[in-house]
Amino acid sequence: MGRTLLGAVVGLVFAVATVMLIEFAGHQVFPPPAGLDPMVTEDMAKIIQALPIGAMVFVVAAWVIGAFDGGFVAALIARNGHPRAAAVVPALMVMAGVVGMIVKMPGHPQWMAVVGLLLPIPAALAGAWLAGKGRRTA
Repeated sequence: MGRTLLGAVVGLVFAVATVMLIEFAGHQVFPPPAGLDPMVTEDMAKIIQALPIGAMVFVVAAWVIGAFDGGFVAALIARNGHPRAAAVVPALMVMAGVVGMIVKMPGHPQWMAVVGLLLPIPAALAGAWLAGKGRRTA
């Protein structure tokens, strides 16, 4: 139980760090329009409307890759690729996505909401599977 909880927490930290790094890279490739402050709700809505598809793909990729590596790390720490530890990572990410994307910053395209909320779950479980496979062969 203790390793499962520790794995879930550390996996979530890895997932969030990965998301932040990939989204930062996305902001370098697709900078927001000048003169708009992302901390202002009205400006954020304008930024979202002006985002090219590539910028949105960066965000979704960040969520999926973050969930994968978070699930991988969670399962490694929990031992034997334990899927319960890995499942906590996308569950919390999906909750954060619902709050952040749907409640606090509406205006995201529908496809982004659907893909961003559904893909982290299988990505984290794939990470857990890979972690378990690596432990069994080592």
